[in-house]
Amino acid sequence: MKTISKLIFLTLLVVSFSINKVVAQADRDSSTTFFYIITNSGGEFIGTIISQNAKEVLINTRDRGQVSIPKYEIKEMKEVNPNEMTIKGNYIPEEVFSTRYFITTNALPIKKGENYVLWSLYGPEVQFGVGENLGLGIMTSWVGMPVIGTAKYSIKLTETTSVGVGTLLGTGSWAAPDVAIALPFGALTIGNRRANINFSGGYGVVAYDNKSEGKALFSVAGMAKIGKKVSIVFDSFIVPNIFYSTYIYDNITNTSTVVTKRSPLIVFLPGIRVQGNNNSAFQFGFAGAYGNGEMVPIPIPMLQWFRKF
Repeated sequence: MKTISKLIFLTLLVVSFSINKVVAQADRDSSTTFFYIITNSGGEFIGTIISQNAKEVLINTRDRGQVSIPKYEIKEMKEVNPNEMTIKGNYIPEEVFSTRYFITTNALPIKKGENYVLWSLYGPEVQFGVGENLGLGIMTSWVGMPVIGTAKYSIKLTETTSVGVGTLLGTGSWAAPDVAIALPFGALTIGNRRANINFSGGYGVVAYDNKSEGKALFSVAGMAKIGKKVSIVFDSFIVPNIFYSTYIYDNITNTSTVVTKRSPLIVFLPGIRVQGNNNSAFQFGFAGAYGNGEMVPIPIPMLQWFRKF
């Protein structure tokens, strides 16, 4: 478990370092306009446009100086902000599925019209960007139980800070139609779609047989792009107050005593996300859990596939 603890620490360290760079880059002078050009042959150029006409674009790059690119060779040309670049001037594209970690979501909105499906070992999930700041979705297991609807509304406070409120509402469906599930939550995200850290909390309730049980739930999560197609992802799920029962056997009296104590339950998920193209990504990681003073590995890997549609 020491290896897992070191991996978690390293993941959070990389995410925090990336957040610091994001905030620092957001404060840089934005008076200079930069452009990112991709050619038909796969060449990439980033810099300032010196001049352009019907035949060519003359761009001033940091690493190659002035480059003249014929217009017919340009596949894509778009303006980029200084906070989309490293200090050395390299362009880092946005994380395509930046609103999601392994389990939890953050306060960043799904862009309007950018819908995606998430396949995992446990079941499918579909998310829809129905508005500029509103996302709706539905998730279930491979046996169709439970069925849970999701909703999230995002509010951008600053360039690097967003808040979101949402809820999960569901039912046990065909297997347990009398079971109802609810989880209202709030989230605070610091960073952007390239690197962010998220703090969220909510209250989960399960109702059945005219009674209900509820628990406060919290999460700390984050992600950071470490390359054009690779991101480090960390997620966690925290239940602060769980009752644990321990049996203590007395060899002298040959009796057992039950000792009950409270302890948090923490599930943590460090992993890697690899982007295939602008419409898909694959994510994998290994989970562990801490509870009752012990850390236990969860041997089943988390495997997830994202795809836009």
